[in-house]
Amino acid sequence: MPKAVWQTQELAQDPHARSDKAAKVRDMFASIAGAYDLNNRVHSFGLDQRWRREAVRMSEVRLGETVVDVACGTGDLTELFATSGAAKVTGIDFTAPMLDIARVKSAANGTKASPNATPLTSNPAGLARVAPVYVEGDAMALDLPDACADVVTIAFGLRNVSEPLKALREFRRILRPGGRLVVLEFDEPRNGFIRAMNRLYTHRIMPWTASLLARDRSGAYRYLPRSVETFLNRDRLRAAVLESGFAEVDQKELTFGTCILTRGRVAKA
Repeated sequence: MPKAVWQTQELAQDPHARSDKAAKVRDMFASIAGAYDLNNRVHSFGLDQRWRREAVRMSEVRLGETVVDVACGTGDLTELFATSGAAKVTGIDFTAPMLDIARVKSAANGTKASPNATPLTSNPAGLARVAPVYVEGDAMALDLPDACADVVTIAFGLRNVSEPLKALREFRRILRPGGRLVVLEFDEPRNGFIRAMNRLYTHRIMPWTASLLARDRSGAYRYLPRSVETFLNRDRLRAAVLESGFAEVDQKELTFGTCILTRGRVAKA
């Protein structure tokens, strides 16, 4: 049985302020990797893949472009980009067990007929699938050259980074002129009633059922709602993206404001 990673008293404080946050997050995700996809589907009521498809749409991938998906986890978003028209797709994560699952998933997807890409992009149907490359790496220090990507994405991962602003600046560094950053993150709904219901679910119900499903003792599903509650809200995230050097930022609310898509654009040359 996996050891506890997050103690109750630690989560009573701000988990983002801890000096050992990176190590704890890595251990936590290694612990839940095997049940990660199942818990995502069950506890988002299947909406998590819809949110990721919307992230692909918002990235506006053009034929032949390069996509880097940071904090890719088990590769759900990375795999969606495989038939977006991109010429090169790279998934980066710092938890090896998650990447192992992503590679298995990618190999299985490679044996299937390419899906119709029309719902995700403006590209024609029948695009050949590009096999994503999965590598271990740190969002704050990407082993990639300057201006090498057209699209950078990070889904439900920015709040797990030790220094989000440093990561955002790193994303800006690797983007070409005209490039797009798309951040998909949880947020707290602004409607009072919906916010209260969402908190009841994420703080009381989901931690218990998700931990049971994953047979998890790491505290991962108690960390999740606390990490959202103490992270940048949509307005502060927008300000952080602008501060990181992006020329313009727009946002889209998903599912009553429980998720926010934030897109930053790099100024054209």
